[in-house]
Amino acid sequence: MEPVITVGLDGSPESHAAAHWAAEEAERRRLTLRLLHAWPLLVPEQTHVPPEMDQNYWARRIVHNARAELQVRHPGLTLVGNLVADDAQDALLKAASESEMIVLGSRGLTRVESYFLGDISMSVVTRAERPVVLVRAETREEGRPPTPGTPGGVVVALKLHGPCDDLLAFAFGTAAARGVALRAVHGRSVPLHAYVPWGVDPDVTDEITQDAQKNLTQVLRPWREKFPRVEVTDSIGLESPARAVVRGAEGAGLLVVGRRKHRPALAPRLGPVAEAAIHHARCPVAVVPHD
Repeated sequence: MEPVITVGLDGSPESHAAAHWAAEEAERRRLTLRLLHAWPLLVPEQTHVPPEMDQNYWARRIVHNARAELQVRHPGLTLVGNLVADDAQDALLKAASESEMIVLGSRGLTRVESYFLGDISMSVVTRAERPVVLVRAETREEGRPPTPGTPGGVVVALKLHGPCDDLLAFAFGTAAARGVALRAVHGRSVPLHAYVPWGVDPDVTDEITQDAQKNLTQVLRPWREKFPRVEVTDSIGLESPARAVVRGAEGAGLLVVGRRKHRPALAPRLGPVAEAAIHHARCPVAVVPHD
């Protein structure tokens, strides 16, 4: 099967925003975009059936409308409509295994609230074999231009322990395809012994920062060499990793976080950084599974 990006459609404003994001990304990467809608009650195609009697009418309309709109905006993009008679979760997980990435919409609330994912989206995020990108529906507030100085750049969250090649390959590849800068963000909480009556011991924080910077430089070096045209900066925050990442993603065009494929049975399905990114970052979030 040729490489594709798949977007899940359900007719909501969120999936509409996801479709437009996916179309732009597919165009940048010169990939086919698959428009997927899953409807368990889908029946075999019937001819000469009036719309009011056609059980597939709304399912076909969702895909048709999205395809027509995207084709106008992206005339050179190859689009494939895909209606499947399956449970949405199962269909999306199968599609994810066959795609370079799968793009889903995320429900947004008010400006000051977190946004929440439905059970289906969260299940796909935590179980997909390939990257899952979550896109919020744009509003006049949330759709404002990126902060000056970070014009739609890519931000990647790094832990600096354990493998992260899959995460960096996705982040650098995306930044290269977009022609934008990449910023690596690492957060590290200050240990209790660093706190003294008058504040925080600067010797301890300097040691932590230097150690993190050394590790960050080593991790990024081979990727800088592999993608010499990507401008790379880094940021180290002496605070909780989740807070550092969400703060570092302000004004970004995309935040990339990792998810371990194999977690202990009783552990949360997502780590704290990915969880915070999904619920609090204002930009699209890519969750990349890795070993």
